[in-house]
Formats: sequence, structure tokens, C-alpha cells
Amino acid sequence: MHKTATSSQPYRPAAVARRGASYPRPVVSQRSLLREERHPNAVTAPPVHRGSMAPQPWRGFWNSIGTAMLMRLTGRKATASDTAPRAPWQDAAQRRRQVFLAFTLLCSAAATALFAQVQPAYDSAWLEYGQLALFALLSAWVVSGFTTAVMGAWVMLRGDPHALSARSVAGHGLSPDARTAIVMPICNEDVATVFAGLRATCESVAATGHGGTFDVFVLSDTSDPQVAAAERTAWEELRSALAAQGAQDTGRPQVEVYYRLRARRTHRKAGNVADFCRRWGKDYRYMVVLDADSVMSGECIVTLAQLMEAHPRAGIIQTATQAVGHVTLHARAQQFASRVTGRLFTLGMQFWQLGESHYFGHNAIIRVEPFMEHCALAPIQGKGGLAGGILSHDFVEAALMRRAGYHVWLAADLVGSYEQQPPDLLAELQRDRRWCQGNLQNARLMAEPGMHPVHRAMFATGAMSYLSAPLWLAFITFGTALWLSGAPLVASWSVLPGELLALWAWTLCMLFLPRVLGVAAVLLRGEQRRYGGTFALLRSALLESVLAILQAPIRMLAHSLFVLVALTGLKLEWKSPPREAAAVPWREAAARLAPMTAVVGLLAAGIAFIDGSALVWLLPVGLPLALAIPLAVVTSQIRLGEAARTRRLLLIPEEAWSPHVLRRARLHAHQFAQPALKAA
Repeated sequence: MHKTATSSQPYRPAAVARRGASYPRPVVSQRSLLREERHPNAVTAPPVHRGSMAPQPWRGFWNSIGTAMLMRLTGRKATASDTAPRAPWQDAAQRRRQVFLAFTLLCSAAATALFAQVQPAYDSAWLEYGQLALFALLSAWVVSGFTTAVMGAWVMLRGDPHALSARSVAGHGLSPDARTAIVMPICNEDVATVFAGLRATCESVAATGHGGTFDVFVLSDTSDPQVAAAERTAWEELRSALAAQGAQDTGRPQVEVYYRLRARRTHRKAGNVADFCRRWGKDYRYMVVLDADSVMSGECIVTLAQLMEAHPRAGIIQTATQAVGHVTLHARAQQFASRVTGRLFTLGMQFWQLGESHYFGHNAIIRVEPFMEHCALAPIQGKGGLAGGILSHDFVEAALMRRAGYHVWLAADLVGSYEQQPPDLLAELQRDRRWCQGNLQNARLMAEPGMHPVHRAMFATGAMSYLSAPLWLAFITFGTALWLSGAPLVASWSVLPGELLALWAWTLCMLFLPRVLGVAAVLLRGEQRRYGGTFALLRSALLESVLAILQAPIRMLAHSLFVLVALTGLKLEWKSPPREAAAVPWREAAARLAPMTAVVGLLAAGIAFIDGSALVWLLPVGLPLALAIPLAVVTSQIRLGEAARTRRLLLIPEEAWSPHVLRRARLHAHQFAQPALKAA
């Protein structure tokens, strides 16, 4: 039995907190200890204030198609978003999407025409048209990413007058009535990572002077009793530390921190958040959703609440999270890519989505009342891997919020929102396994009545981000089969056709120009010092590109397997990737990647038996797959990542100048580690 947190601040319901009242400090008695044994959440959480959050069943794909046709014939409007007056940003968004679509289709059509001209004579029309269809689809996918990056570069250099900006509420106050819950769902997580970041976030919120407006809820789905006990102890220590700080600074209110351990762990994270809304959602106007590895500054959280107050039709406002935290070579490369190239894609999506954006599931603020009314998630009917409870809930919740007539924004200029990347390649693939099945599952909802076309497109692109892997694999397989069948790819390798050269140049431009644009944007904005200087920036970009090229075939084959597993309906084990960095053991890497390496070896032997010269053209794909095991182990090394940082490689601005909230999170994580080190 856990001890009660008698040294912490007194418990009080949110309704009382709005009036600034509080309860007297509880006295530990035999009755209270008995109550804690039977109902521990009655001790660690505020009194329940019940509300309704009932899901509406999905119509299903074909039923939705029929409903849409009927509505079109009768002229009925599906949702409130169809009848609401149009805002200026909506007209701008429509023009941008038209340009986006036209440019993507024109470039893809031109590339496909070039590809058709350089194709050899096929014996089978099915093979010819299949190869052309694959190329057209994949080129459209590549061009859409390139176009998004170009739009992002434009926004980075020129700005966007229609975007939701944090600058619009600079200097505004925050009403005490804007009660906001900060919720952090966790499940069998590393306790030190969770509570170190949460304490830094709570301290930063209190430092803004608005601590009394915010309550924090740690919502645990942990099934391991030892981890649950550690969470409870860490929560008690956090409350005690915040109470001590409040005693030192009596003029600055601290946030209240509550802890709930769910007994019925249904529907994973989405179910955990929905359970909070049903119990306490009526006490709050907004909620900020964090992930287990999230850290947010108080200024960022307060600004989110101010933006919500200033825009009453905003249902969700998502921040552009920055990847920080780990020092392995893999994580550092991902952090660098996220800051240099990734922010172009973030700004580009903001440019053409505007108020019909997407939601990442964390580091965002949500208007609680419409969320409870419209965003409950019913399971998808049917059997197999694409049925059951919603896995990737965030895209669906954003689509439902927009269907209800509320706007979903991405505030890309809001700083102070951070998360960790998976520390190694195996952890990344473990996360992608879950994301893959969730995005394929969401594609079944594309036809649901009332969904905005942008959110239908996001369901499609979410699925395509994983379906593209088996499509690329099929395209490569087609080309290899053609080679082995004896059909010449070109008449003479000494004199390459101009169409083929133009096609190769076009492909390289689409794939690598976003990276070039990212580096160019850093230089044009004069930010190179934050990345270690111009020379260090260029070397880092080259190193990250090499690692990305080496890891791309591994991701392609792994994602292809994930798609196959999801479509065949095999059970998904829901397990969060590790939050703490540790070198991947050779044995674990071999167990996870040896089947991939073995298949590649067998295929290479078979191809070499038929025509050894074909291996030369498969080398860019085959060699990284053959080296998958050592690549996963080497890039997971902490010492290698630290050596890169010492040589000013893969630096990000948060390392050149670390924000205060991140420094506090690292300090608290170090303090968490001290007892473990002493015990060892």
C-alpha cells in the first residue's frame, strides 16, 4: 500500500479552484488508508464531475458512398461546416490547393510521358501498363512532397498572412475563466523521463503567473505493478516539490497535479483521454494533450490558451513540435533532419491546409466541449487488422472536429514545444508498425459523410505514406524481372537517350531538392551559427543525407512487411518505443533484422545465378539491406553520437542555446537517476 501525499498541496475540485478556495490539509486516518486501498483514485484525483462523450457508429465505406450520392441528389448539406460563412483564409486555401493539385498532376504527367518513351518493348501489355501505372502513382507521391517543401520554403522566407500566428496574441492576458487541463496519458513508460519533463513543464507554467488557471492530470494505463508504484511515488514527490516552491513564492500560484490509474484500460490512449473527459471534462474549457516524452514551456501553453480565447471557432490548435533529447547518432540525424528539412514540410502543410489542418495527438490544445460532443471514437466494424478500435486517433479527431464546424490549425511559429525521437532504428520501426496499421485503418473512413475534402486527402496520404513502400518494392521488382527476361532497358549504354537523362535528373531533383532548400533557407535567414556554422551545417546535411540513403531500403522493406501484416489481420502488440537511449545489442539487431538480410542474400544469389551484371543496378538497394544489422547497431551508439556533437556535426539550435525548460528537464532527469546509481 502506498503512502498518502500528506506533504503536498491539498486536493481540491476544479470548480472550487475557480473561486480560489481550497480544502484543509487532509488528516491521514485508518478510514482514509482503507479508502486508498479500495479506491486509490479517490485520493489522488479530484471529485468526479460526470459528462457525456458518446461515440456515433461509423456508416462504413460503401454505405457512406451511397449516402453521399443521395445527399448530392437532394441538395442536403452534411455538416455545419458546409453552411458556415466563409472566412478569407478559406478562399486563400482553396486557391493554394488548386495550385498544389495542378502542379502535382502536370509534373507527374510529364514524368510519366518521359518514362513511357524510354520503356523497352514488352512482350506483355499488362507488364507495360502495370509499370507505367506504378510510376505515375509514385511520381505523384514524390511530387506532392516536393511541392509541399517548396511551399514551406516560401513561407519560411516570405511569411503567410493567413496563418494562425502566435504573434497575434502577443501581450494579451489570459482570463482566469479559461480553465485548462494539461493531460498526459502514459502506459508502462520510463518514469524518470515522464516526471522529469512534466516537472519542468509545471514549473514553467507556474513561472508565467497563470499557474492557477491550469491543472495537470497524469492518466496512467500502466499494467506493471512495479511501474505503477514508481509512478505514484514520483507523483507524490512532484506534488511535494511544487508545494515547496509555492511556499517559497507565495505570490505565484502553482499548478495542481493529479494522478489516475485506470482499472479498465480500453481503447488505449484515445480511450484514456475520453475517460478523462467523461469524468472531469465539464470542469475545463480547454485541455492540452501531452505525450509521455513531451516537454512544453509555460509561455507556449499560455499562448495556446490565448489563441483559443481569441479564436472561438478554433477546435484544435497544434504546435510544430521540435525533436530533442537523445544523443545517439540515429536520433541526432533525425533531430537535424526535422529542424532543417522537416520544418519545410510542416510550413508547407500549414500553407495549403490553414484552418483544416491535422492533429498529431500531442502537444496541442483542444476545446473540450465540442471535443466531447463530436469526437468520441466508435470502433470500426468488421474483422481483421483494419477493424476494431481506432489506432491513429489524432487524424480522425481532427476530421470530426472540422466536420462539426470548428477549425483545426497548425501554429508553426509557436516555440517551446518539444518531444523525443526514437533513439535507434529498431525503436523507430517499432513505432512505425503501429502507425502503419492505424493509417491503413483510417483509410476506411475516407467516405464518411460530412468529412472535409482536406481530411479525406489526409486519410489517403496517411495510408500512402506506408503503401508507397510496397509500391516502390513492386516497381523495383518489375524492373529486375524485365532485366532478367533479357529485354534491353536502353539500346546502348554508351549513348544514353536524352529522355532517360532528363528522367533521372527530374527524380534526383524531386528527392534531394527539399534538403537543399532546407539548408538554403537556414543560410538565407542567417541561422547557420545555431547549427555550428556554415561548414558544420553543410557537413551535417551531407552526413544526414548519407544515413537517410542507407536507411531508406530498410524502411521500405520493413514498411512493406508492416502493410502485409496489417492487411492479413495479424494481432498488433501495442508497445511504446523506448524513451531512454541505449546501444542496440548485436543479438537483438540480428533477431529483428536477420530475416531481412537472409531474404536479400537469397535473392542476390538467385539473380547472380541468372545474370550477375544485374546486381550492379540493385546495389543501392541491396547493399544497405545486407548491412542492416551493423547499421542499426552502429547508429544506436551513444558514444558515436557524442563524438559527432563534439565535432559540431548534426547540431540543432536547442544544443547551441538550450531553452530553460529543457535545461530543467535534464536536471530533474539527472536527479531521478541519482538514487538508481547509488543503489547500483
